Amino acid sequence: MVGTSGAGKSTLAAALARVLDAEFLELDSVFHQPGWVPLPREDFRRRVAAAVAGERWVIDGNYTSQVKDLVWARADTVVWLDLPRRTVMRRIIWRSLWRAAKRTELWNGNRERWRNFFSLDKEESVIAWAWQTHAATRAKLEAARADQGNSHLEFVRLTSPAAVRRFLRSAAPSPASGAPTSGAPPSGAPTSEAPTSGASPSGVDQL
Repeated sequence: MVGTSGAGKSTLAAALARVLDAEFLELDSVFHQPGWVPLPREDFRRRVAAAVAGERWVIDGNYTSQVKDLVWARADTVVWLDLPRRTVMRRIIWRSLWRAAKRTELWNGNRERWRNFFSLDKEESVIAWAWQTHAATRAKLEAARADQGNSHLEFVRLTSPAAVRRFLRSAAPSPASGAPTSGAPPSGAPTSEAPTSGASPSGVDQL
């Protein structure tokens, strides 16, 4: 599950893992150790390699320069959550405010910090990161989808909240067919839902 920060990757990936009865791993939960200290590269790669050695899994996160090669080599499907920047920013601002106000633990004792709301440094603020990297993330994933080196992967590009919901419904196995044998949606599921303009249906913000 890939896409820009704040698009809803973790929510969708966790829901998809439940539908597929698959193991779920959020890469942020491995990388961000207590005090927001990053896990050393080799330890990170070792833990991710162990996760993707399994038979059925859903992994959420980009980490292109760190572990993408490990994950994509074992994957059969890349789900790209490509929502409009206005939708992403609305979500991430409200999410961050809620987490900071509730002192919600994210991973390994880490919590949102109020000072991040006042920083324009994308290395310090996830809100600044989402705004500043949205276009670059989209360009990188468009290039990855066109790369013949990734021809073994099915790319599912979801550009609106409605498309996300349709995709999740399509991934659910029918009672007659049983659970699918891989992390891919069943045969016939659309590989690109909703127009590329990504217009969000009025009033629809969450899964």
